[in-house]
Amino acid sequence: MSVEPSTKPLTADPSTDVPVGARRTPRDRLVAAGQTIGIAVVLLLIVLTFAALEPEAFATPDNFRNIAIDASGLLIVAVGMTFVIIIAGIDLSVGSVLATTGVLIATLMYGAGWHWIPASLAGLALSLGIGLYQGWLVAYLGVPSFVVTLGGLMSFRGVAFLISDGRTQPVTDSTFLLLGGGLDGSLGPTLSWALGAALSVLIAWNTTSRRRSAALHGFPLRPLWFDVVLAAFFIAVTLVFVALMCAYQLPSKPQAQGIPNPVLIWGAVVMVMAFIVNRTSFGRYVYAIGGNPEAALLVGIPVKRVMLQLFLLLSVMVTIAAMVAVSRLNAGTSSLGNGMELYVIAAAVIGGVALAGGSGTILGTVLGSLIIQFLESGLLLLDVSIGYRMVIIGQVLIVAVVFDVVYRRATGERMT
Repeated sequence: MSVEPSTKPLTADPSTDVPVGARRTPRDRLVAAGQTIGIAVVLLLIVLTFAALEPEAFATPDNFRNIAIDASGLLIVAVGMTFVIIIAGIDLSVGSVLATTGVLIATLMYGAGWHWIPASLAGLALSLGIGLYQGWLVAYLGVPSFVVTLGGLMSFRGVAFLISDGRTQPVTDSTFLLLGGGLDGSLGPTLSWALGAALSVLIAWNTTSRRRSAALHGFPLRPLWFDVVLAAFFIAVTLVFVALMCAYQLPSKPQAQGIPNPVLIWGAVVMVMAFIVNRTSFGRYVYAIGGNPEAALLVGIPVKRVMLQLFLLLSVMVTIAAMVAVSRLNAGTSSLGNGMELYVIAAAVIGGVALAGGSGTILGTVLGSLIIQFLESGLLLLDVSIGYRMVIIGQVLIVAVVFDVVYRRATGERMT
């Protein structure tokens, strides 16, 4: 039966209203930061290796821009999947739902002449309906998420085919195409640098704010040099990325393009999801449920409702990714998102999200997604066949899981 929030404190510790299982101590944060830094180092090594092997094709603004755009759909869905995996769930149907949603949007625009906004809202409604159906089966009936979404993987791919009748539905709305970066869908150099500067200030402020808050509540602080180096690293990455995007020019237009719209979209999604994780009680509930669902239930967390809400949240992410995918392709087709579920799960796992639940970060998932995208791009430029590319990415996933297990044992973190 459904459990509503209790009127008593949400923890046995009277000094806080945060469930014990949801609180991450400074040591936990340091362990997570160390793991994230390790993933970032791996990503940097991959970039440097391919830049050395294929400098003229890989280490160019054009290629980095393509990688950033190509990663948009994967990143948007992967950050939503992170929440579901943290509660020890899974959703194998995201690729098929993306195809169903994308095809419906394109069909309504092309076949029925709808404006892109109501067509997109209709796609969102369909996606939320699917999320409600699957989430209810998992949360309230207790059907394993693997089984429910495996059925959805097959069923909703068929629904996408039925909606489109097997035909490609073209999209010509110029405003909608801007979502995918087409038709000069970029921010421009001036606004790009302004955004880069604002993000740099935000990173510095966030670091200072975290340290001040920890000191105010009497928590042990991480070494100052650690936080300074970490903040400086991400500021440098942000500014280098902006410089690369502003260095890209269209052959027909000498003016710099700046940050493309798909990158703005996935960047906004990442920031919103990170805020939910770190600044809201809902985010703490997610970690509490993933760490120990029975304990979370006992302290008054509405476990079933939160699980259902996570599937609905993932549905929103899938809809956004579908809009970007249809805009980039200029069409909707039933083959959209084919195999995406495997890459999405791989990105989360490579980024340090534990399949057993209870741990993982949005930043880690972003880095995992970029690792997959850089590997795909680099191997493609080296003319590695699709078979070998699949083998390599699959083995990278296994290595990431092994590293996660070894790292947790070495740091003494409890394995769930």
